[in-house]
Amino acid sequence: MTRIAAVLVRQHMAQAAPPGVDGGEFLEAVAEDTYEMVAGLELVTPVLITSVPGLEDIVWPGTEVITIADDEPLKTVLGRLKADQVAVISGDAPDLPPLLVGKLFRELGRAEITICPAEGGGAVAMACALPAPAWADPDLNDAGIVATLRAQAPGPRKVATTPGWHRLRTPEDVQRLDPGLEGWDNTRALIRER
Repeated sequence: MTRIAAVLVRQHMAQAAPPGVDGGEFLEAVAEDTYEMVAGLELVTPVLITSVPGLEDIVWPGTEVITIADDEPLKTVLGRLKADQVAVISGDAPDLPPLLVGKLFRELGRAEITICPAEGGGAVAMACALPAPAWADPDLNDAGIVATLRAQAPGPRKVATTPGWHRLRTPEDVQRLDPGLEGWDNTRALIRER
């Protein structure tokens, strides 16, 4: 079974930079940390999906980089991926524990789509088999993504959830980063500089 763990990076993520930090540098640091977590996972192939030019520099050699339009729907993006299963992780979750990505894949044994909810609404990540279920039109920024997908689903047990996490969507959200957690080195260094 082939599995992809794809980091999704869109231009709006630069708006979450805290005061005094360049939005472009912040987006790149956060995306790189999220990618590094994904690239360190076993039994998955990392992929970068982005609407931001120049991010090829943050990935390891040989990593597939898929360029998308900033407003391209996730459903269309999923149609471009080649694997048996995929987890799509929002690029603004630099300290996401790898264990939560593993739980997304594990839950696919009982559901067609699994969601890692984000604090404050939306999703940090989602997973599904490929091709993606035709009934699903997921949007990680949909505040009620779980309810939306369950309403779209042809049955009650098609959408599962895992424990949630947080995303960096506003300048205040950097306060959620736990200095005691490993990882997020680029984001940590950038914030410390300021």
